Amino acid sequence: MKYTILPNTDIKVSKICLGSMTWGQQNTEFEGHQQIEYAISQGVNFIDTAELYSVPAKKETQGNSEKIIGNWLKKTKKRGKVIIATKIVGPASFAKHIRKGGFIKKELIDAVHKSLQRLQTDYIDLYQLHWPERQTNFFGKLGYTHDENDVWKDNFSEILYHLGNFVKEGKIREIGASNETPYGMMRYMEETRKGSQKMITVQNPYNLLNRKDEIGLTEILHRENIGHLSYSPLGFGMLTGKYLEEIPKNSRVNLFPNYNRYMKENSYKATRLYNEIAKRYEISFAHLSLAYVLHQPFVTSTIIGATTIPQLIENIDSINVSLSGEIIEEIDNVHIQFPNPAP
Repeated sequence: MKYTILPNTDIKVSKICLGSMTWGQQNTEFEGHQQIEYAISQGVNFIDTAELYSVPAKKETQGNSEKIIGNWLKKTKKRGKVIIATKIVGPASFAKHIRKGGFIKKELIDAVHKSLQRLQTDYIDLYQLHWPERQTNFFGKLGYTHDENDVWKDNFSEILYHLGNFVKEGKIREIGASNETPYGMMRYMEETRKGSQKMITVQNPYNLLNRKDEIGLTEILHRENIGHLSYSPLGFGMLTGKYLEEIPKNSRVNLFPNYNRYMKENSYKATRLYNEIAKRYEISFAHLSLAYVLHQPFVTSTIIGATTIPQLIENIDSINVSLSGEIIEEIDNVHIQFPNPAP
């Protein structure tokens, strides 16, 4: 395994982070614990979850992934061996069964304490805002369209103030954003310059079919020393090639048709070309896709998700794959033809 340090901290994390959003719905607690044990045996020490999980969001399964991790922590007594990241949901119709008040003090207190309880821990290593409160371009939107009826008012300073209090209390070690834009990250940095707690990471989608963060965000990451936690590096499995012929019966897209962000015409065209590159160089398509994300200098850690142990083994093994300059050039040529077909 390879490791890095979360920016502005002394927290050492593996370059591969174990995602947990299928645990408690697609995966049982036993299977979730199996995945944790295998990942740790391979040097992974970073686990990501959220109060929303498992997905898709349901009242009946909300919080299951945190509970599964908490039960493992209690059973193994290995809290000090792992770095735990979790999130509070933002406003959304599909999350109203969790909370409705956004990132106000009352909701933050409720969310943090419930996550601590489910995780059965005294502290959270990295606490993240799952998506912005304001209307902006995330979850499949490439460009920003302004809405004159958006009632959101700038509250970046207030959010950081309340999160900073949790840090002072020892309930949170560090904070981060997720599904955030260049505008949002720079607003947080402006408040940090005034003395507020710093957002040290942003957890955004990044893969061969969605490289939009390269356009406006990566310069901010480098110049402001912010880590990128890249999620969906395999595009919901699209970038393994498993959807090129037919949709497997028990796949996520088959079970949950709404998760079709990567199933667009140009996504298929680009995916076929990327798959040809992998075949040409005799590399697993999943390895090619994951290694490309890990190759990026702005990526701090990439979050993998698997529903089976064989998938997990292959994903973690990607840490040992290096891509030549020639392969990178071929990948970039495909990207020129089909840029960001699935943001």
